Amino acid sequence: MEVPGAGYVVLALLVALFGGLSWKYARRLVTVTRVLRRGVRAEGECVRVETEPYHRSDARRHFFAFRTADGTPVEFEDLAGWSTTKGTRVTVTYDPRDPQGTATVAGRGSWSPVLQSLALVAGCGMAALGFAVLLYFEIFGSG
Repeated sequence: MEVPGAGYVVLALLVALFGGLSWKYARRLVTVTRVLRRGVRAEGECVRVETEPYHRSDARRHFFAFRTADGTPVEFEDLAGWSTTKGTRVTVTYDPRDPQGTATVAGRGSWSPVLQSLALVAGCGMAALGFAVLLYFEIFGSG
């Protein structure tokens, strides 16, 4: 049984999903860029690595911890490379006004957090645009 308009709904949901992800990562890109330029640096370490359900080899979450200049402990999740394991020492950059919300792993001169966020923005944005184009042609046809 075919449901009328189901294709439109699926495409619209995909546009919304990838558009929302693109917006989220764009905001993170702005935050990371600002923090890398004006933030405070601290020594930290990877405190745990979690594997997503079903043990997909490509789905790992890295959690880091550090202490702010006033000694407050902060734990946060961030993107990290495959070689990062529990106990790996890292340099953390953060905004003292919001350490939990702005902390990012960034070594001296490292712009990899910017490139990671930029890649996510570009990928999700292109997916949203692609699904939007498909939705447009689905609704209005090719001619």
